Amino acid sequence: MRVLISADMEGVTGVADPADVRPGEPEYERHRRQLTAEVNAAVRGVLARHPGATVTVTEAHAAFRNLLLPDLDPRARVLRGRPKTYGMLAGLERGADAVIFLGYHAKAGTAGAVLAHTVSGAVIADVRCQGRSLGEIGLNAALAAHLGTAPVLVTGDDLTVREAAQTIPGVHTVEVKRALGASAADSLHPVRACELIEDAVPAALDARAEVRPPRFTGPVELEIDVHRTATADHALLVPGMRRTGGTTLCYPAPDYPTAYRLVELVATLGLAAS
Repeated sequence: MRVLISADMEGVTGVADPADVRPGEPEYERHRRQLTAEVNAAVRGVLARHPGATVTVTEAHAAFRNLLLPDLDPRARVLRGRPKTYGMLAGLERGADAVIFLGYHAKAGTAGAVLAHTVSGAVIADVRCQGRSLGEIGLNAALAAHLGTAPVLVTGDDLTVREAAQTIPGVHTVEVKRALGASAADSLHPVRACELIEDAVPAALDARAEVRPPRFTGPVELEIDVHRTATADHALLVPGMRRTGGTTLCYPAPDYPTAYRLVELVATLGLAAS
């Protein structure tokens, strides 16, 4: 059994404000400890069900350097830093049987969700593949499916797990907090959140054949709505990219992995243009 844990941060219990997940802020240090604790809970859950499993943790928040490595379960390997192949899902190119989306958040535009955004809140307003709007949960689930990996568990706030259930029928979820607004949450105690995550993993792994993630075969028409016209200007430097509106970009990707990586590229170009 090979399991990848994609560790984002906005969906960790207790996180509510942008400063909670911003390196250099006082609260960030406390919340990165909780992120590490929740990852460790998932690792324990995997190894309780499959003692011989290979567990890899891939950092999936900001610059991909958030986990406290000395505190990480020593039975896991960790991928950190950027850029990484497939970004939030780096490691899937090596092959995996299941992937866990830990500490995730709702997609951009989700009313009332804690710190909702898609890839880069400062750059991207929406992403559509074949006309279907997808946040990070959907984008990552579709990549996992393309690479033969089942997304089995999503943790985050109540609106995040609702999005997960709608986007990935059959997926298991753990609600570690309830959203009270974009920067407010009713959170579980950190210990309780870890207990729920650890307990949920074995059943999620057992049910991986029941998961039905979104799939895109063949060419994919990718559309990205960005916030600024300057971002669109920079994105037009990509051969084949075209503008279909003032801030809407369209790209005819030959396959889904190419579309996925184009989203990350547009986000990077947008930050460079700001």
